[in-house]
Amino acid sequence: MTKRRFIPFSELKHRKAIVVDSMHPNGLVLSHWRGAPTPAEVRDNTSAAMVLHALRFNLPGLDLPYVTANHFDIDGFVGVWSLLNLELALENEELLRQMALIGDFRELDLNHPLAGEALKLVCWINAREKQLFYPPFGAEQLPEPEVTLCPKKFAYFLREFGRVLQDPNWEKAAWEEEVGEVLLGYRDMYKPTTKLSRHPDIGLVVLQLPEPLHYYALFSRTQGFDIVLSCYSGNRYELEYKYTTWVDLGSRPTLPRINLAPLAARLNALETSGHTWTYDAITETGPLLRLNGDKLTQVETYDNPTARIIHASSISVEELQEVVVNYFRTAYQGIEPRTFWTWKEIKELQLALPL
Repeated sequence: MTKRRFIPFSELKHRKAIVVDSMHPNGLVLSHWRGAPTPAEVRDNTSAAMVLHALRFNLPGLDLPYVTANHFDIDGFVGVWSLLNLELALENEELLRQMALIGDFRELDLNHPLAGEALKLVCWINAREKQLFYPPFGAEQLPEPEVTLCPKKFAYFLREFGRVLQDPNWEKAAWEEEVGEVLLGYRDMYKPTTKLSRHPDIGLVVLQLPEPLHYYALFSRTQGFDIVLSCYSGNRYELEYKYTTWVDLGSRPTLPRINLAPLAARLNALETSGHTWTYDAITETGPLLRLNGDKLTQVETYDNPTARIIHASSISVEELQEVVVNYFRTAYQGIEPRTFWTWKEIKELQLALPL
């Protein structure tokens, strides 16, 4: 059996490695990034699931002695840890898959028997990451880039994760606050005050609920959909393309992302609150359209909706939904969902849209 070790991404210039949740020509790539040359036989929704497939099927190329990633997140970490802890990874395969789904796509499904344990582990990583290092995307405010800083995170979590995996309750003090928030929000998603309307033809789900929730709760009822319009009391709104459209999903076809600029312009023509509708580029991991979104840092954009101010709009819920649904129906006219869109195709598509 090959004894592997983690190396910083920069060392790929000098040696070959298994590249997890990233891309580089000097090694075996196991990544769900759009356009990644991951072998077809191990394709899946998360990079961690691809790693677990590769381990179970003994994919050619796994004899490389090094493992790396260019950033730290839960999906990538689970993949890296699995390559360094083969037996434990295969013993806990479904639990690790759930961790990657919750961490990357934020789609918590408590009907799954291992989702509760996976949630504890994900929230433990979240807590320790913020406490000991910096939050996701926090490197943008530091003098060094993520690719340089993340090996310190990997060193800590690769050392500590096996202990916590055996009994997450050992670290209950770290995860219980966030887990409690998620579970309360999950319950709120099934209250009569929460309403869902689904538009499968455009991949849009509209959530109407009193207050913002933690993402793991908010997206718990959005599986199979890629655009979420959240409508909170007091005419507070956020529209988001989920991360499911930034990566190559292996389980289902998707529609390509559509430029949000024309939609923002239509909403600004209606808006009289004094706030401005802004939008993120479609190449961002989870682009938001919201009032005053250009004032958010990347850390704030990635953080939960409960952690940011959502301004009241002058546009009614009914009118907003009508504008949003009509926009995407027009944009997606004649476009069929499929797998493995390239960024080049997506960018070229914007030029031909009837908007």
